[in-house]
Amino acid sequence: MRKTGRRPGTSTTRQEIVAAAAASFSSHGYDGTSMRQVAADAGVDPALVRRFFGGMEQLFSAVVAEVFQPDRAIVTLLDGPRGTLGRRLLGYVLSLLGDVDAPGPLLGIIRSAATNEHAAAQVREFLAADFLVKLIRTLGMDHPELRATLTASQLVGLVITRYAVRAEPFVAAGPDQLADWVAPTLQRYLTGRAPSRQPPSR
Repeated sequence: MRKTGRRPGTSTTRQEIVAAAAASFSSHGYDGTSMRQVAADAGVDPALVRRFFGGMEQLFSAVVAEVFQPDRAIVTLLDGPRGTLGRRLLGYVLSLLGDVDAPGPLLGIIRSAATNEHAAAQVREFLAADFLVKLIRTLGMDHPELRATLTASQLVGLVITRYAVRAEPFVAAGPDQLADWVAPTLQRYLTGRAPSRQPPSR
């Protein structure tokens, strides 16, 4: 029997493939990642990757879900005073990113979304359907889709500026200092009163 050097799937194979894909997206972006390379990094046959995930889009979606773990995150974020939710959300995202000099897989996801439309669409869909919208609807707030989009725009902008562009003031600021500036804006998007449009003056 011919040996390929690749091991068969086990109970942890799916998680190992997702971890290998997350590392590849972080290092090479969406366009620089291939199913074959992910399989090689995970030590499995490419056919096994396709059997688990089907294609690159499904694999990327699995990485996004694994990084955010939305159901667990929502429970964690709701465990505390409503008035400090913005600060907890920012802390959660910063914890996913890790140290500014050694960022975690979330930065790879954001970079992929910034350079590839398929990745961007998947991130938008995830934020709209599986994370921020669910969080805001659980709070019973109005305009959940708009609030979620505004919140996401603030978080994604911070991530790119601090970790990808590496603007010096953002890099130098610690998590607490960032929270002092950014959390009130997130809080307003999440739970603030919706602005009322005034009739035009005559």
